[in-house]
Amino acid sequence: MKCILCRFGWLIPLAALASASLQANPAWQDFRVSVLEGNNYRLGDPNRQIYTFEHAARFDWGDSFFFLDHIRSDNGNRDNYAEWAPRWRLNGLSERYGTSLLPRFYLAGTLEMSNQATHRLVGVGSDLSLPGFTFVQVNLYRRFNEQKKDNWQTTISFARPFTVAGQSLLFDGFIDWFSTSPDQRASLNFTSQFKWLLSPLLGVDNKVYLGIEYVWWRNKFGLADQPARPTNESNVNLLVKFHF
Repeated sequence: MKCILCRFGWLIPLAALASASLQANPAWQDFRVSVLEGNNYRLGDPNRQIYTFEHAARFDWGDSFFFLDHIRSDNGNRDNYAEWAPRWRLNGLSERYGTSLLPRFYLAGTLEMSNQATHRLVGVGSDLSLPGFTFVQVNLYRRFNEQKKDNWQTTISFARPFTVAGQSLLFDGFIDWFSTSPDQRASLNFTSQFKWLLSPLLGVDNKVYLGIEYVWWRNKFGLADQPARPTNESNVNLLVKFHF
């Protein structure tokens, strides 16, 4: 039997972050809704439409990111998957060890929620200050898996805006890598979006993007790629994203 701290200790930082978020007004926040469609998904029906609802915010205590995917497969299957990833700024460490490259440090947590399992991640994170990028975040977690052995994960997320021929474009995404364990393979997921800002052409104030999402995933969900059950995914999705 796992010790009480191992089983429930992950709740302490997440509860503190949840409490802080309820008591603080965000310095900024962004609500986003995306519609994606692709036809090369692995592990299930390859043809799917995904409706993604996102909320990102920064507070005086740190930052928070939440998303919910509602997945609709052509074979009639319906599923939901959500993640909440708050980070609590460690002001003492940031003031003492922060640099121009690594200005801030965080206590980081993530909840991965689906109808199959709930995984809890707790670790540390940092911002990287890189020229041209809106943000680069790096987080290192210990994964407390519900139905599999615990392991480690590194997550990098980024956003890089740029302009071509007077048009505003955005390249953003994330990289998730988690380590092998006795009952799963190491897995690498690189998901990126390349988007064109349509708002000026549409004459609206809220941001509207049109683009593609590309997913390159090795050993999806930690399952080994096999001829009878391929788990290596290379998938292009059409994407429309609305900001509110």
